[in-house]
Amino acid sequence: MGIKEKPLALPRISKIVVKKRFYNPAQLFISSFLLLIAAGTCLLKLPLALNQPLSWIDALFTSTSAVCVTGLIVVDTATHFTFWGQLIIMLLIQAGGIGILSFAALFTYFLKGGSTYESQLTVGAYSNTERMSEVFVLLRRMVWITLGIELVGALGVFWSLGDGNGMSLGNRIFFSLFHAISSFCNAGFSTLSNGLMEGTVVHNYSLQFVISLIYIFGGLGFPIVVNVLQYSRHVYRRLIGKWTLKGSFHRPWVLNINSKINLVTTGIITFFATLIIYVNEYGHVLSSHQGIGKLVIAFSTATTPRTAGFNSIDFGALQFSTIIFVMLLMWIGASPNSTGGGIKTSTIALAVMNVLSLARGKDRTEVFGREIGIISIKRAFATMFLSLFTIGVAIFSISFFEPNRPLLEIAFECFSAYSTVGLSLGVTSGFVAGSKIVLIIVMFVGRVTMLSVLIAFIKKIKYTHYRYAQEELTIY
Repeated sequence: MGIKEKPLALPRISKIVVKKRFYNPAQLFISSFLLLIAAGTCLLKLPLALNQPLSWIDALFTSTSAVCVTGLIVVDTATHFTFWGQLIIMLLIQAGGIGILSFAALFTYFLKGGSTYESQLTVGAYSNTERMSEVFVLLRRMVWITLGIELVGALGVFWSLGDGNGMSLGNRIFFSLFHAISSFCNAGFSTLSNGLMEGTVVHNYSLQFVISLIYIFGGLGFPIVVNVLQYSRHVYRRLIGKWTLKGSFHRPWVLNINSKINLVTTGIITFFATLIIYVNEYGHVLSSHQGIGKLVIAFSTATTPRTAGFNSIDFGALQFSTIIFVMLLMWIGASPNSTGGGIKTSTIALAVMNVLSLARGKDRTEVFGREIGIISIKRAFATMFLSLFTIGVAIFSISFFEPNRPLLEIAFECFSAYSTVGLSLGVTSGFVAGSKIVLIIVMFVGRVTMLSVLIAFIKKIKYTHYRYAQEELTIY
């Protein structure tokens, strides 16, 4: 008698199979900011955050401005929000400045003891790091450098306040932390109703200078700050090696080409911007300051348009030519991979170098003994075009909602919003709801960049191994 075999039981189909989809870094980056803005909007509507009622559109505007580290406001941060509301804004600025994606990646890494290859690719694309082994090293440095500079900056602000201008010790500490974080993240938010133009601090030149230094560091970009620290350590070791006769520790190219271009460009822009504003406004908005004070205020006024957004003077009182120049500075913005916005210093540097190369009849762009890759030049001009296109659409849209508003005021607010600067001619709070929505979109697009938006929603084509015959177009 044979053994009777049992029929094989068919597996019960009781599980829902979810198709795995790998979102590209641009989609994750944009989504993280959208979620943070939504959470901030809800938190700012809480009764404990408000001294006065706040509409949903104004809550959304404030949250977007904080997360996108812009600084444009439609209500007075000092009087409209309670301590808890100001604390929420400060935390939104901090999260938006470093990038919520960076925090999420680091927390995942530390809690799980590691990270998947896909998450490393995602964070690597965001942090512009080529080698996977450097992704989380860079992110750890990013957090420590941020917290370190903000702590030192807060101590500098606390010290520069002197007797605290009548503030209690607790208020003085919170003021120092708030302005250090807002400065480093290039947000421009202040707990003073008139910002740094407030009568109690406008002539406190040590405070003005300290805050300027903080937002300049924030605008340099994390990779550049790390590279400068590496170079400083290298110089120190070379000096020690010479003194101890143990060698010179020579290492070529410690300061990489990216750092050199952005540092030189930042230095040139800062110098000429300070000079132009000092000369142009010497007997105008700078007339209330004397001696070194004129130079300090001219310096802060020249550096704050490059996405910081703190106002030591009334920008609405500037001469017309200075306002136009400030709009140019806002458009250029800070350095790449920084808390600042704008088209970035590297973009304008590449554009100028490319123009000079064409004028000299060269078929390539070279600087500091290196040839710039064609893809970098393409990205630079794409960034410039997309920024001007976005700003142009924003100006047109707000002109539709504000037909009686002067064009200069509309253009200034749009440049400020796109470059996440936060400077204003004092008209933002008077905009209608439609104009505020336009500025909200522009602030968001300016923070995540229009190129990231296109990458997120346009499907990439597969690489093709053929090329068409080249043709030349008439350009000029």
